[in-house]
Amino acid sequence: MIDCIIVGIGGFIGTVCRYLIGLIPVNEGTVFPVKTFLINIAGSFIIGIVAALALKNSSLNPRLVSFLRIGICGGFTTFSSFALETADLMKNGNSGAAMAYVLLSVVLGIAAVFAAQAVVR
Repeated sequence: MIDCIIVGIGGFIGTVCRYLIGLIPVNEGTVFPVKTFLINIAGSFIIGIVAALALKNSSLNPRLVSFLRIGICGGFTTFSSFALETADLMKNGNSGAAMAYVLLSVVLGIAAVFAAQAVVR
């Protein structure tokens, strides 16, 4: 149960950080979603650092790693988890599975949004 609380606190922090970044005024005339893009890239970079440090230093507290990886990064952006999982598949020689994961996630994710909106209409 303590692990759930630790991850939940990290999720709260990550979500609040995402919300605050969303409040930063950016040229609203642009079509490109700059803030979401930057959040996704920053989250991917942070989760990459955490994952690399956890692999390099086995003495890191697993709860701290979960707090940072699942909690903060997951609350900040789930795209970071998606990016890490894709990179892990590729590093482990599963490039085909990685490409399928990327394509299916993007295509089916967008299709799911359209389907949900059609259901609500």
